[in-house]
Amino acid sequence: MATHSEKPTWVKRQTRVTRLTHWGWAVSVIFLLGSGLQIFNAHPTLYLGDQSGFGFDNAVLVLGEEGRAFPAWATIPSGIDLATGRVVHFFFAWLLVACLLIWLLGALLSGHLLRDLILKHGDWRELAQDLKEHTQLRFRHRRRYGPLQKLSYALVLFGLFPLIIATGLAMSPGMNAALPWLTEVLGGRQTARTLHFLAAAGLVMFFVLHIAMVVLAGPLNEMRSMITGWYRVDEGE
Repeated sequence: MATHSEKPTWVKRQTRVTRLTHWGWAVSVIFLLGSGLQIFNAHPTLYLGDQSGFGFDNAVLVLGEEGRAFPAWATIPSGIDLATGRVVHFFFAWLLVACLLIWLLGALLSGHLLRDLILKHGDWRELAQDLKEHTQLRFRHRRRYGPLQKLSYALVLFGLFPLIIATGLAMSPGMNAALPWLTEVLGGRQTARTLHFLAAAGLVMFFVLHIAMVVLAGPLNEMRSMITGWYRVDEGE
């Protein structure tokens, strides 16, 4: 006897602005990480306060000798080239800022921000169950983001990205002259550098988990969503 198969349900989940800025962020983060490690290798020690050097005892983390904290394969460029690393880092930093501003404007105009990323009362109630399903590798393909997705994306978009940008500006001598209060608010130039490193480490952790979730939840469906916008949802979702 022939069985009736349900037609798949497709929804337009991602706007064009979201898709374009998503890939802009992905490229920017890769080049920012590699060039950032190149810059960090020049002096792989983190401090607190405004100054550092032999006359200060404010180091909080030492990751190796100069030029050797991270291997050549992880840096951009691969050799010791601080000048090129800084040029690459600054270019993709501004690209990241541009993508964030374009996305924010598009998300506000389309309603994507309030509809899909702001956690509502029901999301908070479902968060524990959603976390449990993720730890059990049970993934639901919904029309909208689940509570855990909303929370993780919100932390990156409204937490890590702004912190990385603010601490990056606080380390710029030009911005120190234009906005001296920014460095003071962040606890000094060296504290800003340490926070910048920690925020970048948090972003790398999110990036790794994000890729893992994409693979486990079904890479074809997830990638299709970020390329064409169309997403296949589970029956009943």
